[in-house]
Amino acid sequence: MQYSHEDENLSLTRFESMLKTNDILFFDSSEFENIIHHYLEIGKIALAKRAIKLGLEQHPASINLRLFQVEILIIENKFPDANNILEMLHNLEPANEEIFIQKANVLSKQDQHEKAIETLLIAINMSDTPDDDADLYALVGMEYLFLDKFDKAIVYFKKCLETDESDYSALHNIVYCYDFLNKNEEAIEYLNKFLDTNPYCEVGWHQLGRQYFTLKDYEKANAAFDFAIISDDTFVGAYIEKGKVLEKLKNYEEAIENYKITLALEEPTSFALLRIGHCYEKLNQDDLAIQFFKKTVDEDPLLDKGWLAITKFYMKRLNYQKGLYYINKAVNIDGDNALYWKLYATINKRLNFLEEAERGYKNTLELGNYELDTWLNRSDILIALGEFEAASFNLIQATEFYPENAEVEYRLGGLYFTLHMVDEGRFHLKNAVLLNKDYSFIISELFPKLVEKPMVSAIISDSKKATN
Repeated sequence: MQYSHEDENLSLTRFESMLKTNDILFFDSSEFENIIHHYLEIGKIALAKRAIKLGLEQHPASINLRLFQVEILIIENKFPDANNILEMLHNLEPANEEIFIQKANVLSKQDQHEKAIETLLIAINMSDTPDDDADLYALVGMEYLFLDKFDKAIVYFKKCLETDESDYSALHNIVYCYDFLNKNEEAIEYLNKFLDTNPYCEVGWHQLGRQYFTLKDYEKANAAFDFAIISDDTFVGAYIEKGKVLEKLKNYEEAIENYKITLALEEPTSFALLRIGHCYEKLNQDDLAIQFFKKTVDEDPLLDKGWLAITKFYMKRLNYQKGLYYINKAVNIDGDNALYWKLYATINKRLNFLEEAERGYKNTLELGNYELDTWLNRSDILIALGEFEAASFNLIQATEFYPENAEVEYRLGGLYFTLHMVDEGRFHLKNAVLLNKDYSFIISELFPKLVEKPMVSAIISDSKKATN
């Protein structure tokens, strides 16, 4: 029996009324199936379980209600219980393909993907309606994805698309596999064949454009996105991608037009606002650029690219006070962002606020940014502040990530001599010159007093001779 949307709503209303009043009402098994399916779709598992329980009390022989029970057990990771029911159902209906699908689901959840594939293939072979097997092919494809067997996954997603040409999820998965395998040319060949028979498929054109973009063939990418827009002039993704292509082609005015179309079609996105800002910056229209950068962070205060864009905008124009104002706002919103702290440190260093700069670099390192210049900048500031022991400790930590680095070694040599640890100073300074004699200027820049010491100049001079 087929149920209309009105029938389903009536069944739901009656069922929920029954739960409230504790009256026992009768529903046929199809009604229970629709009720359970509805609750599973909206994630109300408790109500789905209640409907299954009542359904089985009224229809204990219903195979479909038992399969819903299995589905709940799988969600709850109760795999032995699910298998017991499936074995019972298999004995009752050995040719029911849905039983094999659920068996495969249990195996997949237990990471037995090869066995899951074998079970799904049994379900496909026993199917009486090959034209309706798209979902099964998709499930096999997903199992191969779990196994990282992308070539085999492609085969089944293609079967899926051959069965149902409107299955864009399968199309996305095919392209994903080609991307992962770095087979962009093969992806382009496949998409072109697909588009020969589906010339108005906006998703196909969109995916083709993305492949050309990856290969930096921007003219062809631009043409593909144009066809996507012709196929569906409300396709926001195509306008976004076309805007990105136009930026690569340095056609910033047209890129802005495409990004602005997306603002009219949907709620403004921070990505589009940010790209518009960058385009205006490229066009030297600073007022409009900063206007859109500010709109970006208003739209999404958690988007770090927005705050970084504003801050760097002012830094390029040597307006460090304004840059500091905005990076402070960013840090207050997300104090665990290493990029914010590094920019904070850089600006404070430019303003000669050394204590704040050192704090910024320290936080950057603590948050996992271990770039060499972060270690070196922090050490240089600590040296300028007279914190020689802290500077040497910082550089010792740096050697764990950058062993045998001349810039680190010169600094350590200078620091140890400054701290009157002559043996350590001699060791690191000799090592530094052997690694790269051209960086010896570090000593005169950071430790000018040491240049006057005969021992230091002798080490540098002798080591240079030895390397010539």
